Amino acid sequence: MNIRNQTRKLEKSVENLSAIRKHYGDRAKKVDFRLEQLAAAANLDAMRIFSSANCHELKADRIGEIAVDISPNHRIIFIPDHRPLPKKDDGGLDWKSVTGIVIMAIGEDYH
Repeated sequence: MNIRNQTRKLEKSVENLSAIRKHYGDRAKKVDFRLEQLAAAANLDAMRIFSSANCHELKADRIGEIAVDISPNHRIIFIPDHRPLPKKDDGGLDWKSVTGIVIMAIGEDYH
């Protein structure tokens, strides 16, 4: 999957393992692992096979955003990098057609 970061600051925080350790501390290995899984996935639907990733669409004021777990309380938050968004006939997001994402936040605890 193609991955972009919303900001240059976010991009710099994940440019190598040293930067990931500096910014995410004890969660660094999990952040790196999830980013590798996302990059290796052919599309967003492929992330569903990793039950520990808990890839899911967000609700309420975060509609349109998707999250994967990096710990019980922390997530990588992203949006599909497609305009227009690929939709199924029922109006829901077509996960199989999402081949690019924009990371909005890493390590966020939105609960």
